[in-house]
Amino acid sequence: MKISVKNIKGEDVKELTLNNDIWNIEVNDDALKKMIRLQLDSMRQGTRKTKSRAEVSGGGKKPWKQKGTGRARQGSIRATQWRGGGIAFGVDNRDYTFKINRKERALAIKTALTYKAKEKALIVVDDLKFNSLKTKEATSMLESLKLAGKTIFVTKDENENLYMATRNLGNVLVLMSSELNCYDIVNADNLVVTEDALKEIEEVLK
Repeated sequence: MKISVKNIKGEDVKELTLNNDIWNIEVNDDALKKMIRLQLDSMRQGTRKTKSRAEVSGGGKKPWKQKGTGRARQGSIRATQWRGGGIAFGVDNRDYTFKINRKERALAIKTALTYKAKEKALIVVDDLKFNSLKTKEATSMLESLKLAGKTIFVTKDENENLYMATRNLGNVLVLMSSELNCYDIVNADNLVVTEDALKEIEEVLK
């Protein structure tokens, strides 16, 4: 699979051959769905809590003697049947994360990248060097590359100028190639990758 490399002005600079083992595989929707669910579940806080009788305050003393009162025997006023007592079998904090093996993770990312390549939503640029931090420069680049909707810019290393110029744009996300993930790829309309980042992605996933 071949793709043209553009500059930030939208002009074709050269042509590049993509690795078919990464950008043109037989897609696996199950692996992709599983990886996205893992990412979303890992963001869930799972903060829910009830106190058991061991955790509520008070109740250290037996409320009345065992025999002779005519009342039912009680050991603590913080037992589950008392008002203000502990909760029996109550809910506790929960961790929603689960594990996926390394090969399945790689397959999921390859599937997401393949979808972007087949949808013609992949754009490769030679560089993303900005001379200033102005949003105006980023907006001009988006217009030159004819990008509409949610866009991810992927660079090999940190690009502070690009990040600062696009941080006020709600539809733009800047990632390093090491941060690339299935959810962000699928959630974006356009995937813009620098040539250096593309080589690193192919090196890691090969």
